[in-house]
This record gives sequence, C-alpha cells and structure tokens, in this order.
Amino acid sequence: MPASRSIARRRLAAVATALPLLTVALTSCGYGSDSDTKDDKAAPAATGKALSADTVKIGYFPNLTHATALVGIQEGLFQKELGGTKVAPSTFNAGPSEIEALNAGSIDIGFIGPSPAINGYTQTGGKSLRIIGGSASGGVKLVVNPDKIKTLDDIKGKKIATPQLGNTQDVAFLNWVSEKGWKVDAQSGKGDVSVVRTDNKITPDAYKAGSIDGAWVPEPTASKLVAEGAKELLNESDLWPDKKFVITNIIVSQKFLGEHPDVVEAVLRASVKTNEWINANDAQAKASANEALKVLSGKALPPEVLDPAWESIEIINDPLAATLQAEADHAVKAGLLEKPDLAGIYDLRPLNKVLTAAGQPEVADAGLGVG
Repeated sequence: MPASRSIARRRLAAVATALPLLTVALTSCGYGSDSDTKDDKAAPAATGKALSADTVKIGYFPNLTHATALVGIQEGLFQKELGGTKVAPSTFNAGPSEIEALNAGSIDIGFIGPSPAINGYTQTGGKSLRIIGGSASGGVKLVVNPDKIKTLDDIKGKKIATPQLGNTQDVAFLNWVSEKGWKVDAQSGKGDVSVVRTDNKITPDAYKAGSIDGAWVPEPTASKLVAEGAKELLNESDLWPDKKFVITNIIVSQKFLGEHPDVVEAVLRASVKTNEWINANDAQAKASANEALKVLSGKALPPEVLDPAWESIEIINDPLAATLQAEADHAVKAGLLEKPDLAGIYDLRPLNKVLTAAGQPEVADAGLGVG
C-alpha cells in the first residue's frame, strides 16, 4: 500500500477536564491497561554534538496508534535528528501515568491521546503541557456479534463494551447513542443500550463468553474481536468530516519547550520524517512497528490482527485540532465533563516551521493556540 494508505479515522471523544472521577478513567489511546512504565534499552547511541539538552525523555505506548514513536525510535530516525542529544524512551500503558510523568519531569515529550491531554491541561489550569503536533487518526470501530446484531438499529437493547468510563471511545459511543435518540445514564451505563466498561485486554474473552454483544474499541482490539468471529458494523471515521479525527497527539511540557526549543524542533523534524517514511514504505513500516511491539510487550501481533488494524490507522502530522474541540463538546454533552477552557492548549509554531522547511503545508490550531 503506497504513501497515501487507505486509512483513516479519527476520533476520540475528548474528555476529561476537572472531574476527579475522570482523572483515572481517562486513558490515552491506550487500551484501558495498567499504567506502569519501562525503559526501552535498544535505543541507538547518540553521536555528534548535543543540542541544548543532553537528553530528551520521550514517552509513548506500545500500540499501533503510536506508530510514529514505535518506528521512529526503533529505526533510529529520532536519534539521527537529535545528533548528540540522547533519546531516552519510556513506554506507558495508560494516559494518566504518562501525564504524571510529564508533570514530574520524568519525560519531556509524549505521544498520547486527546482525553489525557485535555485532562492534563485543564487540571493544571493550562500550565502543564502543550500539544505540538499530531501523529495518528482513526483506528476505532464498532464490532458486533453478527448472530445477534445485523444492523445499527439492532444495537438497542444489547450489551456493548467500551474501554473505560469517560475514555475517548466511551464518550464517542455515548455521543453516537444520543444521536440515535436513545437514552443511557452515562455513569451507570444503563439504559436503552447497556454500556459495559471492560478493559480491552479482556474484551475478547468477554466476547467469546457471550457477556457482551459487541464493542466500540480502538485497534488492535477491534481486529482481535473480528478474528474471533465478530463483524465490523461501523468505522468511527465515517462519522467525521473528511473521515479524520485525532487518536494520537504529541505533547511537551511547557518548561521543556521554553528551555529547549531546539530539541523540541528536532523531535518534530524526526516525527515528520518518520511519518513520511511510514507512508512511503507501508509494508516495511508495518513490520517495523510489529517488531517494536514484540520487543516492548513480548508478543507480536498475528497477521489476521495486524493487517486490518494497521490499515485503519492514518499516520499524519496534523493534530486535527477541530476534532479535539468536538470531542470535548461530546464529553460535556454526555455529562462526563464540565465545559473545558482549551485556549492555548496548542503551540504549533515549531511544527509549522518544520513543515515549511520540508515544503509541506502548515497545520491549524482551530483557534486554540497560544498567542
């Protein structure tokens, strides 16, 4: 599949503001897993002259939706751009732990979903982080038991899993249910549809046991369910303008951005070059991402899961800022979030500088940028 991979899709119901209940519930584009971290020991050695910082600590998830980090770090593309500044990677399994690490200075830059980015920004009064770029769109699907559910209208009265209360897919599903005219209590998940909050690690087993009839989940969980006999009924990308919505952002601590703008720019340059390489070398990039997953998690994805999951994710530079605001609005509508003030959450000036130098179009902040 060439540079313009058939892909796509967006969405993350934005989420978390200052509601204490959601602080733990909101995960990045991660899959509702625990929030431990570990260092990647396989990073290439730094060579040449260091930039203004000797080391840049980068956090990301061992998920396909973080392919920019998976591939860019494994292939040495980040280290190449940073020269003598050492890349120190850490992996996370949940958004809150990555935000905590950013706030504590344990990482400087992170790849993360919109929900924890919104949460981290609003809970600190807009003082902790900035979103400085995009990384991925799409990769979220409604998959169902075809014996019980034939059409979208058949969802009424059924048990549908989402990863966590208030996480991006949970909010997306609640918003979709609301637009169907059905009623569900967001907190309990009870109503015209039963929303069953289930850790994605056990969702396939829950499906096999018959305790759920389907799931609104990110990749690769959706493709794992399909491999178990489920059927894709809806791709969330089809609900968004241009079939795009943000699933992974790049964030940076405001302190690090202020003190080391040259390092931030180098990381963004590496991200843009990695994304270009991924989109131009689809099969090789997919294999690289899967090898990185094997190194980090101990297990590669089988082809029947890897191939459809990879195809549904679009690797991009644009953070799709307008969709972040829409996702936040959906969370407010669902009653899971007070209206957040997202003004200043973006600083896309370094990215646009990199894009201009690369001869690529600039990206917009939807009026949510600094200045």
